[in-house]
Amino acid sequence: MDLLALLPAFVIAVLLISASPGPAMILIFRQAAFRGWRAAVPTVLGLEAGLYVWALAAGAGLAALVAASEVAFVVLRVVGAVFLVYLGIKTWRTVWRSRTHRGVAQSDAEALITPSVSRRGWWRAFGEGTVVMLANPKAAFFMIAFYPQFIPAHRPLFATTALLAVVQVLVETAFYLTLAAVAGRTGAWFRRPRIRRRVDAISGAVLVALGLRLATTTR
Repeated sequence: MDLLALLPAFVIAVLLISASPGPAMILIFRQAAFRGWRAAVPTVLGLEAGLYVWALAAGAGLAALVAASEVAFVVLRVVGAVFLVYLGIKTWRTVWRSRTHRGVAQSDAEALITPSVSRRGWWRAFGEGTVVMLANPKAAFFMIAFYPQFIPAHRPLFATTALLAVVQVLVETAFYLTLAAVAGRTGAWFRRPRIRRRVDAISGAVLVALGLRLATTTR
């Protein structure tokens, strides 16, 4: 089949994959809900930058080497797991700090104000998204198993993989930014101290659980 004929199925598959719960969804939701739509942009871009690097690695055959190497798999698995647990604990620390400062109550008027995003905060969010994607060995297996299904036999592997990756990045970016916009519209409610503590507690638990699951993942 021609590549254009396969694109609709590819886009639908990407949308279904993007909608599945995971670390990416949690990071984007928290940023948008607590800091506004703009704050979620660097997280989304970081995740997609990491995805594109993995796609290029798959096209060049490097992802297959990573998937075949026990050492590389274990290293990525441990790094990814440690980073997810770190993000979860970091989120829990936010809950603990807010509980120790209960005396300084946030008014409803203050909750309506969307916090600004500094340049340092922008790059930190971008880096977190990139590391979460790059330090996940499952991404290598995903690229190896997913992309070949949509690459016609007569097409060059690397160039076609790079092209499909651009399509996936565009689709996922649009999807995630739409999700961020929806979460951002309800940000005032989520920024209320009691609600934020609950969301942070749940988010931290999920991130830690995902990190522990990744740590015990086998091929």
